[in-house]
This record gives sequence, structure tokens and C-alpha cells, in this order.
Amino acid sequence: MNDRERHDRHGRRRTSTLGLIAAGVMAVAGIATAAPATASPSTQASTLGAQAAQSGRYFGTAVAAGRLGDSTYSTILDREFNMVTPENEMKWDTTERSRGSFNFGPADQIANRATSRGQRLRGHTLVWHSQLPSWVSSIGDANTLRSVMNNHINSVMGHYKGKIYAWDVVNEAFADGGSGQHRSSVFQNLLGDGFIEEAFRTARSADPAAKLCYNDYNIENWNDAKTQGVYRMVRDFKARGVPIDCVGLQSHFGTGGPPASFQTTLSSFAALGVDVQITELDIAQAPTTAYTNTVKACMNVPRCTGITVWGIRDTDSWRSGDKPLLFDGNGNKKAAYNATLTALGGTPAARSTTPPAASGPSGLR
Repeated sequence: MNDRERHDRHGRRRTSTLGLIAAGVMAVAGIATAAPATASPSTQASTLGAQAAQSGRYFGTAVAAGRLGDSTYSTILDREFNMVTPENEMKWDTTERSRGSFNFGPADQIANRATSRGQRLRGHTLVWHSQLPSWVSSIGDANTLRSVMNNHINSVMGHYKGKIYAWDVVNEAFADGGSGQHRSSVFQNLLGDGFIEEAFRTARSADPAAKLCYNDYNIENWNDAKTQGVYRMVRDFKARGVPIDCVGLQSHFGTGGPPASFQTTLSSFAALGVDVQITELDIAQAPTTAYTNTVKACMNVPRCTGITVWGIRDTDSWRSGDKPLLFDGNGNKKAAYNATLTALGGTPAARSTTPPAASGPSGLR
């Protein structure tokens, strides 16, 4: 299953938050943008990554290796973003399609390019029930699966050791609906609830310098059972010393943007002692108010360390029909781009003519 199919399968569930649209707009719109105290007109930047860096944050995007040859795509990538997430190239069905045989070519293409341009990397993702080779999903013995899982984590993280800012160690392990429990998967079914802890402990040993994240969708509304389930897990991990550094909230929103409780969710996770990151942001029809509210919620939480949009142009999006991103299919800045830059504390440029050297990711090291 490719990434688009994965999100199409889950995408309709995200519209359940639309009933919270009006409340979300009211709740967040009245909060002042938390621009850093040192920011002034003289230090405001004209690109997303450079402006995010003013407050010590990043602004990133998902990148597909197959699109890097598109000059419009690569120009925007280099100009605007200081964090890169490979969209599919680090997932298990690409990196270890057959047992013990690793293919890092596509991911290396993205990683080497980003590194050479001073952009940092988010690793996505190590343990996930989807985009999983059939040889893994068909394993029937717990000891074999445990060995396979740990070897995969060690091998992939080892290859990129020292090059990855944060890893999505485990992705989408919680079930939709009202249970607040883990979803059924080969990992859950054979290894039980402890597979997430084991994955994080293995990851810490594999690359002690990388931030270790749990990443999921539909955990933006504080009142949802799924959100509460993840919160309980993170609280338990922190209490017992299980290594976890951040929670990624994918944030695939309908036209109303974030739910009313979004900032509460961010700050509640942060209060546990972890960073929070908006990891796969896109908003149907890209309304300016919805993007503003999402960015302001992050800006108002000191431990919200960065935002990643899931694609560059609308035509690059898994939900392209919704036109959910900051650039149209021709690479032009949309109104939502200016709203986002303003919410980050910047001044929108009049035209899309900012030179590639304008983004300043070096300050985020």
C-alpha cells in the first residue's frame, strides 16, 4: 500500500472534527501570536523556514525522491523549508523489502541532498503496520518478529546515525474509535502492548542523539479516546524512564482546521516533558484562518518545536483534490502561505521571488 492509499483509507475519518470548526476558530483566533521577544521588523524573514528559525522552530515538508528533478518543486523546497521528511523512502517496504536485504538508495537521495543544503531530517517511520512487506506481516512467531523488528530499527537507524534530528519510531499504533487501545497489527498481536516500549528502547541504543517520537493521526482533539490513550502511554513511559522525546500529531484537517482543544492537546503532552511536533499538516481547501489557527497554537506552546506540511504543491498532495497545501499546482504562493508566514511572525513577500539563499536553516543546529 502506498502512502496515498494509506491516507485515503483513513482520510474520511478526519472529517469527524468538522463539528468543532466554529469553536476551533473562536478558541484560537483570539490568542496573540507568540512571536519571540527578540523578534523585530529588522529580523523578520521572508521564508517559512527562516521565520520559524527566529523562534527556534523549524518549518518542514514531506519530500518525494521522484520529484526532486522537477525544478519548480526543488526551488521551493530549497527556498522555504529547513526540515525534510522522506514521504515514503524510509518506510519498511522500501528499506527492507526482503529480510536482511536493505535498500537505502531512494532515502539517501533525499538525505544527502538535504544535508548538503543545510536542511535537517525527520526519519519516517521505523515500526508501522502499513506499507509493511508481506514477509513481515506473515510472521507467526513472537521471537522471530522481535528479532526482525529490532534488527530493522538497528539497521535503518544505524545507517543514518548522526544525520536524523528526530525519528518517528512507532507510527499509528492506536485504534480509531472509543477504545483508546492499541490497534490490531502483527506487532500488537504477537508481541503485545510492550512492542512500543521495546521499539523505543532499541531506538535509543541505536542512535542516542536522535529524538524519538511517537506519531499518530486523530490525536489532535484533547477529548477523544484515542488522544487520551496516547497521553496515558506517554505519561507511563516518562514515569518509568522509557525513552521518548516527542509526540507527532499528523494534523490532516478538514476545512475548519484544528479542533477547539488543539492547543490544550499540545500543551498537555508538552507538560509531560516531551516536545510536540505537527508532522503531516494539510488542511482541505487551505483556508487562511485554519492555517493561522494551527500555526498560532504551535507558537503558543514553547515545546511545539516545529511544523511539517505533507507536501509542497497541491498537486504533490495525497489529497490533491482538496487543494490543502500552501502552494498551488504551478508553485505559486497561496493566501494560506502568507497567513502561515504571518502567524510565524514574518512579513509576507509580495511575490514568489525570494532567492534560494533566503532561508536560514543553519541557525537551527
